[in-house]
Amino acid sequence: MIESMSLGSAPQINRMQAKPAVQATPAEMTESFGSYLQAALESVSAQEKNVHKMNDLYLVGKADVTQVLIAAEQAQLSLQLTSQVRNKAVEAYQELMRMQI
Repeated sequence: MIESMSLGSAPQINRMQAKPAVQATPAEMTESFGSYLQAALESVSAQEKNVHKMNDLYLVGKADVTQVLIAAEQAQLSLQLTSQVRNKAVEAYQELMRMQI
């Protein structure tokens, strides 16, 4: 048989106050973008180092071949993405240089 349940009163929700948007200066935005790119490149480098470490572990019998292949594929995809982003950035720069003012 189905019994009815009573739900207590709902807790009060604190409404967030809207904060005015803070505009970043171009220098701050450039620094932020540069640090983002630096972190991305460090991540790709770390993945490459992980592949080398996994290869060494595989050679001594402490890692499975699937782990090595997965690490290698992740590093390869990261490197491809990084080179494609670089290519797009170079194309954008070249397009800006061709513009006439």
